[in-house]
Amino acid sequence: MKENELAAEKKEHFIERLGLEAVPVSMRLTTAFDYIKIQTAVSVNAGNFLVPALAVLEGGLTFLQAVFSVVAGAVAAFFFVSLLSLPGSVYGFPAQFSVRMILGTKGAMYLSSPVRALTSLYWFSVQTIGGAYIVQEILRRIFQIDLPFLLISVFLAMVMAYLALVGFNAIKTFTSYFTPVLLLGATVMLFVYFTGGTGVGGQPLEILSASGTGSAGTMFFFASLAFVQYISGVSASSDLARYGKTPRGAFTGIFIGNTAGFFCTAVLGAYTAAVSGHWNPFLITSRMTDSVLFLIIIFAAAIGSMVSININNAYSGGFSLLNSVPRLGRVKSALIFGAAGVMLSTYPAIVDEASSFISALGMLIIPLSGVIVADFLLIKKRKFSEADLQKLAENSIELNRNALYSGGFGLLVYMLLPADYSPGFIAFALSAAAYYVLSKNRIVRL
Repeated sequence: MKENELAAEKKEHFIERLGLEAVPVSMRLTTAFDYIKIQTAVSVNAGNFLVPALAVLEGGLTFLQAVFSVVAGAVAAFFFVSLLSLPGSVYGFPAQFSVRMILGTKGAMYLSSPVRALTSLYWFSVQTIGGAYIVQEILRRIFQIDLPFLLISVFLAMVMAYLALVGFNAIKTFTSYFTPVLLLGATVMLFVYFTGGTGVGGQPLEILSASGTGSAGTMFFFASLAFVQYISGVSASSDLARYGKTPRGAFTGIFIGNTAGFFCTAVLGAYTAAVSGHWNPFLITSRMTDSVLFLIIIFAAAIGSMVSININNAYSGGFSLLNSVPRLGRVKSALIFGAAGVMLSTYPAIVDEASSFISALGMLIIPLSGVIVADFLLIKKRKFSEADLQKLAENSIELNRNALYSGGFGLLVYMLLPADYSPGFIAFALSAAAYYVLSKNRIVRL
């Protein structure tokens, strides 16, 4: 009888069931080193190679200029993202639930959470579609097996949705095993580049010393692009940090992991662009070598990186949906999000509309991120008051009109500024500044 009870208890805890309630202190066991592994694995993925590569391909920057500019912009974003992990590591709350104390209950439930859920859903599908094409290619090249795209995509989406349903422990366990594979894959790709492989490459000194046509203004532009790409993480970082052993450990681990992971991404992306004129190192290096061992390592790194980022997308997306519809509960929210992700992953045409979709979501995400950062860091001074926590428990936090007006102002700025003026970066800064002025001077009553 005791054995049956223990088995039932183990099964109960296998799938994460904690929803919007705080994670008990006894379950906060994740160290800084754990977070470094998690965030490093999440940061190195195919989608993140694009901005460093574009800095070379379209901006005319040298390899070193491109790496310096995009890393500087990303690190600035990661600093804010790490600070916004504090509501999770200090209070144990998921990110979008904490946002209720900033935007108000209605603002979080009906504005920021749906936007975050849609963003996570879209990126989940895009990453799955890209991964399915990679699996299809490796099966053809190495094993001479030709499986239909639809079958591969659905299988990958279901596996990742299931891992996200299992919850934080699945993320922690997978990234622990995968991080060495990722590092090995990066080493193999650089080796292929430096030795020339069967194609271009073998020119590290020339590329490192090359002169480009990019200006300081171009470097700032791509730094701002990197900043905008990652600043939206302020509305999700608490989801993982709520299992942190200490707030300092969560902050340090998330910051170092994101920075280290993106540095590797920037180096590989910019170097690929300089060597081959292409943006995807997984694809290019696989074409530059005939070694079956190297191919397996490169594709394993590519698939593992896709799984890492997508478990994270589905995990945060499920919590965003839960915050909008609390009666669903954690498990149903994760199942619904996973089902939607599987369905959307069967439509590869959505990748073709990536720029317009991302731009539309960015117009909402970036101003909201500016407001969230300004409120938590400048108004609340990185902590919630007892009154805030009491209102949260009573579900009585009213809509923050200062946040609504400031975000609306940032939205207009984003829409009106030409793309060459880095509208996302400016909209973020002006939204944060407007919110600070309104809140400090009490121009609008909450």
